[in-house]
Amino acid sequence: MNVVKISYPTPLSKISDIENDNMDVFIELEDGTNITVVVSTPLNLLQQMNNNDVNFISASQPDIIVRSLTHENIQQAIENYANGDAFWLKLLYVASIEKKVVDMIRINHFLEEINMLNNELLE
Repeated sequence: MNVVKISYPTPLSKISDIENDNMDVFIELEDGTNITVVVSTPLNLLQQMNNNDVNFISASQPDIIVRSLTHENIQQAIENYANGDAFWLKLLYVASIEKKVVDMIRINHFLEEINMLNNELLE
């Protein structure tokens, strides 16, 4: 799916350290869908762990990770997430708003099927 527009509520020029920060990004897709994502850098994720004195990132809506917060990097990542039908962009967005959009019964059913197939392969 084509990305029509990428915009930033905080201008990129206001980011003091483009290699250690995160920001919201607004995306408009060709089908009219408008999505907001968080784009982060690896150093920012490490800083968040250090600030919270933990060795992991807590479960939450996944960020889109880029090496540095430049328009080129952000655009490349978002276009990659929009490949095909923009499944990952749309899933991340709707799941961040309402987890019920994901059917856990179906997920658990598929996991059971996968486990059965894996067990058959091991026999």
